Amino acid sequence: MATLSEWIAGSRPRTLPAAAAPVLVGTGAAAQIDSAHPGRALLAAGVALALQVGVNFANDYSDGIRGTDTERVGPMRLTASGAATPRAVKGAAFASFGVAGLFGLGLVALSGQWWLLAIGVLCVLAAWFYTGGKRPYGYLGLGEVGVFVFFGLVAVLGTTYTQAGRITWPSVVGAVAVGLIACALLMVNNLRDVPTDALVGKRTLAVRLGDRRARWAYTLMVTLPVVLGLVCALANPWALIVMVLALPAVLLSVTVLLGARGIALVPVLAGTGMYELGYGVLLGLGLAL
Repeated sequence: MATLSEWIAGSRPRTLPAAAAPVLVGTGAAAQIDSAHPGRALLAAGVALALQVGVNFANDYSDGIRGTDTERVGPMRLTASGAATPRAVKGAAFASFGVAGLFGLGLVALSGQWWLLAIGVLCVLAAWFYTGGKRPYGYLGLGEVGVFVFFGLVAVLGTTYTQAGRITWPSVVGAVAVGLIACALLMVNNLRDVPTDALVGKRTLAVRLGDRRARWAYTLMVTLPVVLGLVCALANPWALIVMVLALPAVLLSVTVLLGARGIALVPVLAGTGMYELGYGVLLGLGLAL
């Protein structure tokens, strides 16, 4: 039976900034038009964090029963390691989705936008079928598409909409930027696993692009959001504070471009997660001030 620390490691806490950042940016965009609502922001954060944990456990379960997690570098794999039964990991995934649903119901009730329940269902389906089902889209190189849409566009714009009742152009630009960084987080994770993924037929975008082009794709995903932060400065000059992230973006990119691989990419994965969190904090604050 897995210990508490193993369950925490299996939830992949380094990916949680991908859930917090879009809520910060979406709330900042709402504040920019004097429509921020702290209570709804907290509910949105609850939805995003629970969904992220849910998708992590779902991936652990699906990859584990397929045998694609047998030889991996990185965080704890509960199913593949045998620390927890597949049934228990699957149960943890759906329990997390349930928690996200409860937060979502509260958010929808407060905002009065009941049609958003359909978006919530789509989010859960996207989380499960990333590596679940007979033809998981994550195995077809479409993982970044799902991440960009749901952890970028849907998360940021949904946060803004449930608070302000409308979407603004800075929220759209911020959603694109956050979505790109979330894709970078997935890209560096998959870049680390290219050798093993290729062997078991998991055709992630990193596998399809090949090592060199995947590294350049990561670099674009990390650096372009800084430029988009400059665009947001047209709405509020305080958004220029995002520029302090130019140096971290360069350092992360250089590490990847110089050929770091395997366990050497684990700190880059953690750094990318913190970079996304920092981006959420700074752009959200820059729009709100």
